[in-house]
Amino acid sequence: MSFADPFLDQITAALEPHGLVPRGGFVFGPGEAAPGLHHGAAARSVVLIGHFGSSIWPHFARWRQSHSDQPDPLDAWSKAVLTRVAVELDGQAVFPSDKPYLPFQQWAKRAEGLSASPLGLLIHPEYGLWQAFRGALLFDRAIGFPAVPLNNHPCDSCIEKPCLHACPVDAFDGARFAVGRCRSHLAVPEGALCMDGGCLARLACPVGREHAYTADQQRFHMAAFAAA
Repeated sequence: MSFADPFLDQITAALEPHGLVPRGGFVFGPGEAAPGLHHGAAARSVVLIGHFGSSIWPHFARWRQSHSDQPDPLDAWSKAVLTRVAVELDGQAVFPSDKPYLPFQQWAKRAEGLSASPLGLLIHPEYGLWQAFRGALLFDRAIGFPAVPLNNHPCDSCIEKPCLHACPVDAFDGARFAVGRCRSHLAVPEGALCMDGGCLARLACPVGREHAYTADQQRFHMAAFAAA
């Protein structure tokens, strides 16, 4: 895919070796609270960076082999990659774990026109729940972004909502996620199915099933969640 603004093509090329892609963005409007850049000026544009399916997994897995001491390896990998890309493109990388926290979920909704699923995760009309944002790049230039697609929320036409009935401990009710109940289940032998095979509620969603994470990737995420 080629963008009208060639700078987005440069960003795409810099991210491609890592399995990452630019996932939309926007120019901060007049009077809007924009994050500051290292040199003191306010950012003019933000580009959300993420992935679809398991595109990052082989790249991250290779990196992890020589960085086994990292306590939060996926965050550490994301920061290492995007910080280098930001320097290459004369921008600045920011991340959801940075303090003070930036409104990443609101940015993501604005950049791609996404909405939250009943599980609380943003859902993509093609990739479903099998996608994520790893950070963002800030620039002091106005970038010409393509038009944001009209909100195509796949959950609106999903009558049965299988995601809300697949969890063995009913951790989801469409409004809240019972985090403690979920983690308690994962800590006992009965939770092995979720730990080994992935979140049953997430797997129940029919949207984008063909893009589901690999088994290794799902086990990694479940282990990281259980240990948090």
